[in-house]
Amino acid sequence: MIKVTLGVSSSISVYRALEIVRRFKEKGCDVRVIMTKNASKLVSPLLFETLSGNPVAVDMYEKQFSKKVEHIELAKWEDVFLVAPATANIIGKMANGIGDDFLSTHYLASTARVVVAPAMNGRMYRNRVVQENIDKLKDRGVQFINPRKGMLACGEEDEGALEEPIKIVEKTLSLIQKRDLLGKKVVVTAGATREFIDTVRFISNPSSGKMGYFLAEEAFNRGAKVVLISGPSQLPVPEGVECEKIVSTSQLKEKLMKHFNGCDILFMAAAPSDFKPKIKHKEKIKREDGPLKIEFEPTEDIVALLAKQKKKNQIICAFSAETENHLENAKKKLLAKGVDYIALNDVSKKDLGFESDFNEVVLIDSKLKCFNLGRDSKQNIAIKIIEKIL
Repeated sequence: MIKVTLGVSSSISVYRALEIVRRFKEKGCDVRVIMTKNASKLVSPLLFETLSGNPVAVDMYEKQFSKKVEHIELAKWEDVFLVAPATANIIGKMANGIGDDFLSTHYLASTARVVVAPAMNGRMYRNRVVQENIDKLKDRGVQFINPRKGMLACGEEDEGALEEPIKIVEKTLSLIQKRDLLGKKVVVTAGATREFIDTVRFISNPSSGKMGYFLAEEAFNRGAKVVLISGPSQLPVPEGVECEKIVSTSQLKEKLMKHFNGCDILFMAAAPSDFKPKIKHKEKIKREDGPLKIEFEPTEDIVALLAKQKKKNQIICAFSAETENHLENAKKKLLAKGVDYIALNDVSKKDLGFESDFNEVVLIDSKLKCFNLGRDSKQNIAIKIIEKIL
């Protein structure tokens, strides 16, 4: 039985922590709850005690905790320590070693894996101090389940809303249950490439890189050594992941040639350009130069090259972004490229695929068997892809 300590701080979304407890219990976990005093004013500790079946800790000096140093005993007991919802206040205390209540003191005593799910106003979440505190904790190995965009207590729709309870539970359990990629090397490509027309203009696509970054994070959480080869992106590199930045398709090929031989799995989640200008102008093209005609030529099919000429025992999962004849086109690509899997997604839908936090993927194997992974967050799709392949 997995032993979970849930820390609850005084976000307006504190009521959703009740659902987190219920979900953990459904999965057979033993749950102990620690609440801050302010959180206990928003939701009664009795509700958490009823759902968890265990006493709830709020005050270190209550009689029920007087016989032993309870935050130390609890730290010895737990397999994972989750703080959800986590306010800017508790994140700041954790980052700076402040232990002035049961929850913050327990963090200082804990040697278990620590997971934090923030929930706060979007402006607060983006505040430089809060982000610096989050970075401090990430550097110490604390895992974060990022807040989602949603309606906040202030009436604004913004990032800062607590992630869905079921996703928090699934992510937390995945971090401690599965280390099935220990000793493996995983290479992930992500984001778009750019093919320059002149010194300032290029052709590209709207790929954000999110799918690849989540694949890299999940592979690392499962114990793999991960190399992320990324096109231009504003996304933070997942903790513990080695990242190599590229711009063009030719640079992507160069990095893949460097890392492919020693890898066990390649996730080709990048969106490299299929075409490039035959000639790159050495100077910026001027409007007054008249009508512009550009001749393009195909770029090299890197994943097909790797699969047909370099592949030994590696597993290759390519991605197929389609706008029509989805299954037919994806299956043709899989056979033509010679890969083990291809992840099909429809990029014609405005709320899915490129630049979205969500995706809808069908994973196809080399025998053309299809696995519908459904519509979900890209973070969860990454988990589903890796689990299906393993």
